[in-house]
Amino acid sequence: MPIAFKQVSYEYSPGTPFAYGALNGVDVEITEGKVTAIIGATGSGKSTLIQHLNALLLPSKGEVEVLDRTIVAGVKPKQLKSLRQNVGLVFQFPEYQLFEETILKDIIFGPINFGVEPQEAELRSLHALNVVGLDESYAEKSPLDLSGGQKRRVAIAGILAIDPYVLVLDEPTAGLDPQGSKSMMNLFMTMNRKYGKTVLIVTHDMEHVLTYCDEVIVVDKGKVILKSDVRSFFKDESLLVELNICPPKVVDMRRQLQKAGMKLPDDIFDIESLAMAIAKEVNGHE
Repeated sequence: MPIAFKQVSYEYSPGTPFAYGALNGVDVEITEGKVTAIIGATGSGKSTLIQHLNALLLPSKGEVEVLDRTIVAGVKPKQLKSLRQNVGLVFQFPEYQLFEETILKDIIFGPINFGVEPQEAELRSLHALNVVGLDESYAEKSPLDLSGGQKRRVAIAGILAIDPYVLVLDEPTAGLDPQGSKSMMNLFMTMNRKYGKTVLIVTHDMEHVLTYCDEVIVVDKGKVILKSDVRSFFKDESLLVELNICPPKVVDMRRQLQKAGMKLPDDIFDIESLAMAIAKEVNGHE
């Protein structure tokens, strides 16, 4: 089932002095079953793009194919509930959306809203709580008693309990410390590798893009200017310079060593491989 944008444009406040074209002729297909990073400068249109995936925003022009349906500009879509059940969208700082008096009540709200029987919804919610790394002892706690990272996990559990086919995350590690950030990204990898979810991540963190993602989509001034596998993207130094993107540390270190005269392969993307290549180069000159 395709996930594709076909010549999609979107304008905020059309017909007013505040009209602003956030997307302009976007044409891109998202690969199912992969973890895809969506990157670009602030204001490039990334968040506007992903909000079309569950029809929070509707295209001003063009059409969006999402799984088994097509959303066409100017045509009011029907049965949005089922679409939003299949495409789970997690905004920045989702913990601010917690509102119930207990964690279980907060998680169970989603599946109940989508028509799941209460008993099944509770089972799903407890399972989702375990998936995000919190045991059942948290179920009756208040969200106010949790740390920031735990609140974010609860908010994500609320989306997982709906069991969406596609998981869309807008800056999911913003504000987390390095350990919390790593733990959160590993959770999303579990969603993809173990549970088969298609995962889209809007991020500015190139370390995360290299370490966790399969593909990358670059958005610039309301247009998708590139879709690539991650390693090919980070091999293209001139492109990164053109886009003003700082490469991941291991890529930058390898390039600096190459410029200093070391003959290192261009396909080094982790610190262990870099260390082995440096050792081989040094030993070869002894």
